[in-house]
Amino acid sequence: MSDTALGARARRRRRILRRRLTPFNVVSAAVALFIAALAIYPLGTVLVRIFFTDGQLDLSGLRRTLDVPGLGTLIKNTLIVVVGSSAIALVIGGALAWVNERTDARMGLLSESLPLVPFLIPPIAGATAWVLLLSPGAGFVNYWLREVLGWFGIEQFDGPLNIYSFPGLLLVYTVYQVPYAFMLITAGLRNIDPALEEASRVSGAGLLRTLRRVTLPAVMPSIAGAVLLMAWSGFGLVSIPLVIGTGANIHVLSEQIVRVLADFPPDEGVAIGLSAIMIAFVAAAWLAQVLVVRRGRFATIAGKGQRATPIRLGAWRWPVRGLVLLYMGVTTVLPLFALVIVSLEGFWTPQIPWGDLSLDAYRDGVFNEPIARKALIDSLELGLVVATVGVLAAAIVSLFVVRTTPRLGRVVDGSIKFPATLSHIVLAVGFVLALGGEPFNLAGTILILMLAYLALYFPQTAVAADGAVGQVGRELPEASRVAGAGEARTFGRIYLPLMASGVAAGWALLFVRCVGDLTASSILAGPANPVVGWKILQVYNDGLFSEMAALCVLLVLISGTVVVTVLTFTRQRRRMPLISRRGAAPPA
Repeated sequence: MSDTALGARARRRRRILRRRLTPFNVVSAAVALFIAALAIYPLGTVLVRIFFTDGQLDLSGLRRTLDVPGLGTLIKNTLIVVVGSSAIALVIGGALAWVNERTDARMGLLSESLPLVPFLIPPIAGATAWVLLLSPGAGFVNYWLREVLGWFGIEQFDGPLNIYSFPGLLLVYTVYQVPYAFMLITAGLRNIDPALEEASRVSGAGLLRTLRRVTLPAVMPSIAGAVLLMAWSGFGLVSIPLVIGTGANIHVLSEQIVRVLADFPPDEGVAIGLSAIMIAFVAAAWLAQVLVVRRGRFATIAGKGQRATPIRLGAWRWPVRGLVLLYMGVTTVLPLFALVIVSLEGFWTPQIPWGDLSLDAYRDGVFNEPIARKALIDSLELGLVVATVGVLAAAIVSLFVVRTTPRLGRVVDGSIKFPATLSHIVLAVGFVLALGGEPFNLAGTILILMLAYLALYFPQTAVAADGAVGQVGRELPEASRVAGAGEARTFGRIYLPLMASGVAAGWALLFVRCVGDLTASSILAGPANPVVGWKILQVYNDGLFSEMAALCVLLVLISGTVVVTVLTFTRQRRRMPLISRRGAAPPA
């Protein structure tokens, strides 16, 4: 090749490099690197500290972990509640998804949204509500059941149900796992070709045979993904075992990690060792999911707009709808009822004094109590700041991933979504080790909570931003650049307005998760940097049930208000003409 050709190639490469190294792309890459580092650095600290301390090989933490009393029971309990609740949730979530997507028992928006409502109730509030319902002595449901049994001459002073048991723990875990199964299996059912199922039924196969031979194999990747998500979630849950498992004397890994770090002095070596066990289990779940996807034979994908003909259930249609509504009522309405009533009673009693209900618990236990008031304000501020920063960062990074080279895009996308593959409790331990001491000394500050929330919940926000970026198209951004607008101006004037609906959904999700968090808060929060989740746990341990219920109700009201507002906003955005959304007057 001649020198002239080599020079031309070098000049072309420099032009391409200058085109890619725009200020906006540099900022985007820096944001992606920062988000990725928020997860990789704490996790790397945990992995290094398993074997090294101050640069020296040190296995004392692992040895102390192996000497933890009842370690085998701890692991067995963890596997029972995670595997058991995931299996039950898979059946319930799959059934709800199938009824909604494949039968005439679906109820439109009601059956699409109700299974997801538990996401709006933070786990600490949900676990507390189930204690109020099913506590052996004063639980509302137990009291009502004893009243009914009394009509038949059966006198009982306790129970008959007991939330402080393995079945009780499995119940609450399952309620919070069902939405994962429902979401992913619903997506799987929408993506497979419904003609395959219809052909099976036409050829004489019954409903169950079609389900077993066609539908289940086709949605197996979605099922595997749901199992993986439930494993990640289940191993990282802290509030449910702290509230219910403690009363039942059933201890699991996540709860034990919190207790080890709460002791004085905290035994970081044991916390790291227990985290390593949890990492191994999560990695095993991930490998199983990869094997299922690689080895399976799955159905083909349908074209756009293709929808299955609903299976007519005939006389079973309304009984099936009744079961769906009953499930929603038991898992959503009853817990909310218990929280509201106890917060208004002033004290927890199953015999509701309807004439004496008041707002005293809200006034005395929340607004006039300094720590509770500070916790509520701190949680709201953290939610607002983290959600706003997180959603803007997600929009910038998602756009960068779409516009950069495929190889670099995959690396960046995998890095920012990496925390979704980790147990949140492990990352929280990593933040304690990486940022709590020298040289950062962020322990007990709001900043460490802010960074932890951003690392833990950014992947979900990035998914919402990815969808929003994908729907913008190329014509308008290209027209903006041709007109002379820079990348930052194009992002602010074209991308952001058109991404508003998806970005708003990501903002709401991030806000709700931050405000109701207990996983990171149980380790990183304290009297100096209180948040609502941490305060609810403290009040619960002190036995102040009306104040605890009041905080939970406020948490649910805040979360629900934000989600409803966002849903209203997104619906209005969908109805607006496209030109109006871009800032110009709509056509006449």
